Amino acid sequence: MARTSARNAASTLAIIALAACGGKTPANIEAVSRGESYQAQYRDLERPAADSPTLRSALMNASRCKPYSGSAGAGKLRTYLPDALRGELLSRGDLIDLRVPNDETFTGEFVVSRDGMLKIPFLDPIPAQGRRTEQVAAEIRRKLVAGGFYVDEPALSLLVMDFAPVRIGVSGAVFDPQASDIGGVQGDQVDSRRQAALGASTEGRNLSVALRSAGGVRPDADLSAVRITRAGTNHIVDLRGAVDGRHFDDIMLVTGDEVYVPSRQCFQDELMTPSPVSPPGVSLYMSNLTQPANNNAAAAVSQGVREVPYGTRYLQAVIDANCVGGARATSADRSAALFSRNPVTGVSVVIERRVEELRTRADRDDYDPYVLPGDAIACYDSGVTNLGEIGRLIGVFTLGALVD
Repeated sequence: MARTSARNAASTLAIIALAACGGKTPANIEAVSRGESYQAQYRDLERPAADSPTLRSALMNASRCKPYSGSAGAGKLRTYLPDALRGELLSRGDLIDLRVPNDETFTGEFVVSRDGMLKIPFLDPIPAQGRRTEQVAAEIRRKLVAGGFYVDEPALSLLVMDFAPVRIGVSGAVFDPQASDIGGVQGDQVDSRRQAALGASTEGRNLSVALRSAGGVRPDADLSAVRITRAGTNHIVDLRGAVDGRHFDDIMLVTGDEVYVPSRQCFQDELMTPSPVSPPGVSLYMSNLTQPANNNAAAAVSQGVREVPYGTRYLQAVIDANCVGGARATSADRSAALFSRNPVTGVSVVIERRVEELRTRADRDDYDPYVLPGDAIACYDSGVTNLGEIGRLIGVFTLGALVD
């Protein structure tokens, strides 16, 4: 009787396990299988053409693009930069050194106040926010004459001793839109010799830093018309040179600036490359467990997020997760699922690929999607490994039934 029960239990378990082996094709709301989701590379694998394979994914992605909104169009870069955005610009909190020869009254160090004004004894407040030092210096000379302190405009020196952090907002086609502080220097990174020297310089308040602080621009970004709103006035900057090695205006921002990156509503393969405005890398969630873990320690949860370079593709990430290779007879034919989200629509997407099938295709690039920040990859063992696991479970259940 015990042997019969054991056989029945083993048979039932085998049927259930074999049924589970086949898995199911992931269901998606968007038309992922036809290449109509965020990346055409997500689409289902088609039978390779008899002649040389044709790579169509980049063209499929580009066909959905809205025209560039910048007035320069698709070809020529916008070279004009408004005067209000040029040069090193002052912002509230900046430390200023003012020197008027042989005049201790007006010589001293001053901080641009919270309202953006430079306040010097005996003079009316001088607007400094968003202005260059030479503009502020010229107004100081005029006010010294207008106030009756000098007959002719005196020689003076106005230097920035330290640039303060600025708070800006970034929205639109970036991975993590937010308001953030940029340009600050941590205490343990302060260069004392530079602090003691006259004058200061910084790259920490540049537009590229702001975009990276918001996760970097997305592949659907329209870099021809990045909008900078300063004191209620909109300015348009062309940043396409940042991703193809050409010159671009990496302007200096001030507190209160708002940056908006429009979208072309399409995936642009050419933007999937490291650049000053791209994400510094991709934090990728990975799982390559052969057995589901029953606790966090066994799953090594603290190591679950890996950093890969921006522009990494699915196959590269799967290799990084140790999901490729091994004995061909038992473990080589694995599959892996990519979990992502369309940043334009906010709709999630899951695709699953057989790793060896994709590896052996000449047109693999057409179906090898780029991984994006926040994506996750889960690896599944081959059918032979699954059958081995089923055999082990049948043995355990059979032995348990015999014991009972």
